[in-house]
Amino acid sequence: MENFITGYAANESFMRQQVRKAIGDDKYERFFERLLTAFFNEKDAEFLGSRGFNSIRVNVNYRHLESDARPFEIIDGGFRHLDRAVEQAGRHGVYTMIDLHALPGYHNQDWHADNPTHVDTFWDHPHFQDRVIHLWEVIADRYKGNPWVSGYNIMNEPADSTSKRVGPFYDRAVAAVKAVDPDHLIFLDGNTYSTEWGIFGEPQDGVVYALHDYVPSGFGRGGPYPGITDGKYIDRDVVEETFLKRTEYVRRTGTPIMVSEFSPIYFNDESVDVQRRQILADQLEIYKRHNVSWASWMYKDLGRQGMVGVRPDTPYRQRFDPFVAKKNRLAADAWGSDEVGPADVTVPVQELIEREFPDFEPYPFGRYHFVRRLLLNVIVAEPLAEEYANLLRGLDDSELDALADSFAFENCDVRESLVTQLEQG
Repeated sequence: MENFITGYAANESFMRQQVRKAIGDDKYERFFERLLTAFFNEKDAEFLGSRGFNSIRVNVNYRHLESDARPFEIIDGGFRHLDRAVEQAGRHGVYTMIDLHALPGYHNQDWHADNPTHVDTFWDHPHFQDRVIHLWEVIADRYKGNPWVSGYNIMNEPADSTSKRVGPFYDRAVAAVKAVDPDHLIFLDGNTYSTEWGIFGEPQDGVVYALHDYVPSGFGRGGPYPGITDGKYIDRDVVEETFLKRTEYVRRTGTPIMVSEFSPIYFNDESVDVQRRQILADQLEIYKRHNVSWASWMYKDLGRQGMVGVRPDTPYRQRFDPFVAKKNRLAADAWGSDEVGPADVTVPVQELIEREFPDFEPYPFGRYHFVRRLLLNVIVAEPLAEEYANLLRGLDDSELDALADSFAFENCDVRESLVTQLEQG
């Protein structure tokens, strides 16, 4: 549950801790059970199938399946929503890729791995790696023989600064999964947020090497398109050049080309969104020419990037829109904000680190990203997470149910311009 999707701040497990503290165990369990049930159900599957989409990538946090307090003990009930999604999607001719999006120990440095800091301890501790191998053995055993599961995405966007540990872990994971389920595809993301491919040797049978292909102009901080973003001029030729660089390994080895995440962010401002649609049009044209399979990020949210967005008149939007506006103003939304926020505070800090440590360019994206993450996505985001939780405090069951039900398909608008582009792409 990445934070831009439902509007909360910080990382998912921290937000959940704050909500549990604010409303108590019983209401906490009721609210999130209702929210997950509403977020993807039969009507969503029917919509996707009716519009010609044939695959979804379902993103899973390991915490549904295992507790840090009881490692290696599988929470069987944690599969209930994944089982339901696979079954419902299959009834409408839609395959499901199972993606382990958040891993114990944190396999990259950012909030979307449910990382509360910036330290990727997954790569340092065999304990965490052993737990993930065990999880995948259990997942593979559960879904082997299921014709509506397209395959297993071992981890989303690994980021190992040494570039030496992802490949060996993948070799181990692939062998473990194939020993249990030799028939389903295995999807492997490249290192450094699925953009680096030097970690792989010869391709393995039954493995698809999946890349992510975001255009900086399409981020919340993005500039005009064509135009300058992050000090670089970006146009259609640059987009294709980047795509060709990221697909060099799969094109050279003759393996299938799978872009498992891409798409711009929208502002619901036509002067900006017309350029965002052009980014998408250029990408889809490139993908069609190179015979690319793809999954757009993402399906449903609060109306920022999804094909489907929660309507502004719903109880959830009515209650949380002012909070989301504050989060965006403070740039605590790492995905959709300008990543500057209160410039009178953030700019001097950036200038201080640049002045005092001119050679500091940490992995994976350098000094600016490093400072912004700690300053905005941790220091600012944590008190915001508490504020988010307090907006649920004191609500009765019917009020909490109405908030959760806001995410049901019938309470959402379809971004037809996006869906039509994807249909035609």
